[in-house]
Amino acid sequence: MAQHRQSKKRRYIAWGVAGAAVVAGAGITAQTSTAATVWPAQKTYTGRAFDTCTAPSLAAMRSWDTGFYGAVAVYVGGRNRGCAQPNLTASWVKSVSSLGYKLIPLYVGAQPPCQTSRNPERFTATTAAAIGKSNAEDAIAKASALGMKPGSPIYLNMESYDITNKACNDATLTYVRSFTRTLRAKTYRAGLYGFSSSSAKAIATAKDRTDLPGNLWYALWDKKNTTTADWPWDPKLFTPHSRGHQYMVNSRETRGGHTITVDRNAWDAPVAIIG
Repeated sequence: MAQHRQSKKRRYIAWGVAGAAVVAGAGITAQTSTAATVWPAQKTYTGRAFDTCTAPSLAAMRSWDTGFYGAVAVYVGGRNRGCAQPNLTASWVKSVSSLGYKLIPLYVGAQPPCQTSRNPERFTATTAAAIGKSNAEDAIAKASALGMKPGSPIYLNMESYDITNKACNDATLTYVRSFTRTLRAKTYRAGLYGFSSSSAKAIATAKDRTDLPGNLWYALWDKKNTTTADWPWDPKLFTPHSRGHQYMVNSRETRGGHTITVDRNAWDAPVAIIG
C-alpha cells in the first residue's frame, strides 16, 4: 500500500474504528452478482487493523494480542509484492486466527502503464484484461493455499497514477474489472486498496460501475479514525460494511517486547474466512 510496501513504505494500514465486532452478513449485491450460485455469508470485521511489510512472527503476534488491534492485513502474493514472507504460511494463518485476529488478504498486482515507479509487472491497454485475469487466478491460488476459503475478500493493491490520463485510466479500469470478474467467478469477494486522490478515486467516481470491486480501502492520511466522517465520495457507495480507511502510516509501536512499524486503518469491511 502506499507503495504496497514495494519499497517498504508504500503500503499503509490503520487502526480504525474503536471496538471490535465481527458479524456475518449477506454481503453486497455488487460483490456477489456473478455466475456463482451460492455465496458464503460475508465475514465482516469492524475495528482496528494494522499491516506491516512482512507478516510478523507468531511470537510477535501473540505479544501484540492485547485487544487493541483485532485484524491484520497480509500480502498474500503478486510479482510487485515488496517483501519476503517467511512467516506467512497456512500454519501461521491458522495460529493467528486462533488467537482471535481477523485477516485481510492483499494482493499486489500489475500496475498501470503511466505509473512512475519501478514495479516489475505492468499492464498495457492491450494486455490489461488478460493480466487482470491471470493475476486474479494467482491471487485465488495464493489465498486458498493459506487456508482462506471462498467467500473471503482479496484486496487488489493499486498504487497512485495519473487518473486524468484517459488512456491509462481506461486500461486500469479494464484490468480491475477483469480481476474482479475472475475473483467472483470463483466466489471470492473483490476489494481494492488505493489512494483517495487517484486509484481509489478512479473506482469511486467511475460512471460505469460494471464489474467494479464491492469493497474500497482508501488511503487518506488525515489521522482520522473513521470510515464515514471523511469519506470523500457519494455516501451511498460501498455500504454497508464495505470500507477500509488507511489514515496513518509508519507508526513504530512496541507491545510485549516486540517492536513493529505498522500502518493503521479504520476497518468496516469483509475479512478472510479461514478454514
